[in-house]
Amino acid sequence: MGLIASERQIFSLSGPFFLTDVDWNNAHHRRSVAASLVQGVYVLEQDRQQNRQGPEALAPPWWEFFHFQLIHPLVDNVDFSIFGAIYEFKPQFCYYGHSTQGSPRYVVAFRGTITKPESFLRDLSLDLHFIQNELHCTSRFESAMEAVQDTVTAAGDLNVWIAGHSLGSAVAMLAGKNMAKMGTFLESFLFNPPFFSAPIERIKDEKVKHGVRIASSLITAGLAVAVKGYNQNSPSEDPFLALSAWVPCLFVNPADDICSEYAGYFEHRKKMEEIGAGGIEKLATQNSIGGLFMHVIGKEAEPLHLLPSANLTINRSPSPDFKRAHGIHQWWRPNLQLECKIYRYS
Repeated sequence: MGLIASERQIFSLSGPFFLTDVDWNNAHHRRSVAASLVQGVYVLEQDRQQNRQGPEALAPPWWEFFHFQLIHPLVDNVDFSIFGAIYEFKPQFCYYGHSTQGSPRYVVAFRGTITKPESFLRDLSLDLHFIQNELHCTSRFESAMEAVQDTVTAAGDLNVWIAGHSLGSAVAMLAGKNMAKMGTFLESFLFNPPFFSAPIERIKDEKVKHGVRIASSLITAGLAVAVKGYNQNSPSEDPFLALSAWVPCLFVNPADDICSEYAGYFEHRKKMEEIGAGGIEKLATQNSIGGLFMHVIGKEAEPLHLLPSANLTINRSPSPDFKRAHGIHQWWRPNLQLECKIYRYS
């Protein structure tokens, strides 16, 4: 695929080297490519921190293997770390005779937190901004949003993917939400997206877990009516309608407490509809107790993790530890035990 011998050896150690022929209409291939491009951002920053340049740089194989070119990295204006990248798909003239239909023209990818001194403090501060529903106020997100908008302007929404992992997934999700509110629905790959909530999904007893979720929905819906005072049956008061046509691809691992609640969030909504409590759940699913508290004290902050629709993929493969369950590497491995389901808000 055009890689020199040393690059091929480096990439084959951990990357999807088996994927020599990409079928752009294959969901597993698309997921593997998107995850690899996010990994490329991680390695770009690691190259910067270790001053690896030219032939010594380890990042290029992560995009060159799939015939992408790095247009330019996205640099944080506080610590000057690389937090994202814009890639352009430029297949060779002879692409093994296979169609590139379904491929993106550009991919905007964002990394998560790196626990190295050169970038950790800045990344940690952004993690805290996420927990406080203030990620939209940060200069990193402003730069990310500008990059997404400029790329869409240049290529059109049908030719742009966005992707991210962990904190980078939160950045990509917020950018995708903002674009969806403007009527542009981007193909989105969100790996281990953070969901700030008590880990209810960890409860083993299904009856107890379901009971806890019902109680939580009743409390949240009641507080929403009390605090915001709107009619739950009024379409004009439903902020999810504008977002419902955007169906981002979410990739979660049940052994990862950072993202595992997405599984329960969507499945509980379905169960509430089945027992005739869909109206209550409509209020609960678009609010959070933390967000309502911020509303009371006069700070409007939309909880980032609340989504109307999603294409949810759960990795049921065994994960021996948190590092494996939360890592980006799991998402390009072959023979995963995946459970996929599409949830649409109506």
